[in-house]
Amino acid sequence: MYSKTKTLEEAYEFVDQLYQNEYKDVKDSDEGNLDSISDDVALALEKLGSNKNLSIYIFDIDDLQPLKYPQGLTIKQYNQIKDLSESTHRKIIKNEKNQYQIYKVYDERTDTNNLNLVGSLSDKEQQIFILTNLESMNESAHIANKFLAYVGVAVTCIGTMIMFFISKSFTKPILELSDIAKKMSDLDFDVKYPVSRNDEIGQLGTSINILSERLEETISELKTANNELKTDIENKIQIDEMRTEFLSNVTHELKTPIALIQGYAEGLKDNVNDDEESKEFYCDVIVDEAMKMNNMVKKLLSLNQIEYGNNQVNMERFDIVAVIKSVLAATELFFQQKNVVLHFEEPDPIYVWADEYMVEEVVTNYISNALNHVSGQNIIEVKLIQREEVVRIAVFNTGDNIPEEDIDNIWIKFYKVDKARTREYGGNGIGLSIVKAIMNSLNRECGVVNRQAGVEFWFELDTKI
Repeated sequence: MYSKTKTLEEAYEFVDQLYQNEYKDVKDSDEGNLDSISDDVALALEKLGSNKNLSIYIFDIDDLQPLKYPQGLTIKQYNQIKDLSESTHRKIIKNEKNQYQIYKVYDERTDTNNLNLVGSLSDKEQQIFILTNLESMNESAHIANKFLAYVGVAVTCIGTMIMFFISKSFTKPILELSDIAKKMSDLDFDVKYPVSRNDEIGQLGTSINILSERLEETISELKTANNELKTDIENKIQIDEMRTEFLSNVTHELKTPIALIQGYAEGLKDNVNDDEESKEFYCDVIVDEAMKMNNMVKKLLSLNQIEYGNNQVNMERFDIVAVIKSVLAATELFFQQKNVVLHFEEPDPIYVWADEYMVEEVVTNYISNALNHVSGQNIIEVKLIQREEVVRIAVFNTGDNIPEEDIDNIWIKFYKVDKARTREYGGNGIGLSIVKAIMNSLNRECGVVNRQAGVEFWFELDTKI
């Protein structure tokens, strides 16, 4: 309504200015037609009406007969305009005194609402009547409302879709971060957030990844420390058990020779036998048992140093064949005393990497063990078997096999398969324990195999670094 009113006012000002500039001196013609209006003015009024959707009528103020514009206005048309100007179904919208009135009027003939301007021009000789139809405005408003409704629905749908995708772009990474955090609470640190954005969510994902890595490192350090603590506790328990077992075994092993020494010493003191031969026998037993105890103590000290790491390993390159020959030469007398046949095919020098002193002790223990248990054909065989980067040294003796249930136990301190026989040759079950401890300190393997005619003990050494 406001825009239509403004249009009527602007049209009035335009027409009034047009008449002031061009037609101040124009006189009415006697015929009452518009022959005196110029073509330029008529064209300007026609353009104004066409552009603004207006019907413009200019009358003579005295008789209200069509005089100026438009040409050819009939009586019927004049009466229709007059009826609109005098209609009782009108509502004044604006009243500019001495100029014009703008009012809304209902046209019963066409059943339409119109907005009319009725007034006089500045020369007070012309009356102007401008009419515009409000139905077109209502229709335009209706169309505009429908358009706005459609646009509103479309905007709502598009906005909903945009909000859906925007919210999804925010909620999806948040849900992913939540899932990662849940897995972290279950101590699963393998899943990482793929950071592909530089906003707050990307920074949060980076922080969670850093937190995950640090938690994993911390837990790993705690587990390592816990395992080390468990190992220390187990080692302490093992050391305590070994100490208790050691004392028990030493007490047991020393009990017999001490009892023998005590018994024979008391016999000498009490002169149980007066003859010199008996006294010499008593003395020999005492010396022999004392030597056995001394030998056992030395072996225990050596074993203790190796097991507790007090005996430093000196890795060097030496000829293992020369070491074996040296041990065999030192024990040649025992071979002769027991009528043992030695089989040893002396190969070319074979150089190995190890502690020469420790290896010599291993070979000595194996040879002594073979001499103590050889029987049957009385054969001891020493052989060297070369492989890619190691050499295996094996010592075989004919005799009885070791029972399968005892094979894993023979390396334990003070363990004896045949206690009576071990006592007979002065053994104490420590030699093989020393062998096992030495090979562990060298990080190499050793073992025993039952053969068809006897038993074979072996150990391996590195031939290359």
